[in-house]
Amino acid sequence: MTATYLDEDWLLVPKLAPSTTDDPLTPLYAGAAAGALVLPFCLACDLPLELEQRVCDGCATAGPVWRQVEPRGSVHSVTVVHRLEPGLIRTTEPYPVADVELHSGHRLVLGPLHPTKTAPAIGDPVTIGFRRLGAVALPAFAPSETEDSP
Repeated sequence: MTATYLDEDWLLVPKLAPSTTDDPLTPLYAGAAAGALVLPFCLACDLPLELEQRVCDGCATAGPVWRQVEPRGSVHSVTVVHRLEPGLIRTTEPYPVADVELHSGHRLVLGPLHPTKTAPAIGDPVTIGFRRLGAVALPAFAPSETEDSP
């Protein structure tokens, strides 16, 4: 699958880009830079972990292993953000933020890949692409026609 990238982020100003030096999310950023969604799993029992989780809730093993996952899922919940922050947020329109449940079992809270005035509905299928914020690629959601669409 070819990753979708935007050359300049439509939502946030570049100064909000995270530092990738010594960041616990460096594997996520490195994967995104290569066009892959890379997320943490328990080293021992393979349970999906939260992004910064270091100890597994299932077996209490420390130390995640990061690996590529399918960049698809569905909307678990969604909200529309109406608060605009001049100097930080580029858009002047409200925008949706979705809690996406991925096929891998992970949940990520993401903004949209492209500007949109329409929020997805709970249960809608989405595909994960990447917005480029400064030098860092960040995951973002885009609507999918079906669960099986590319």
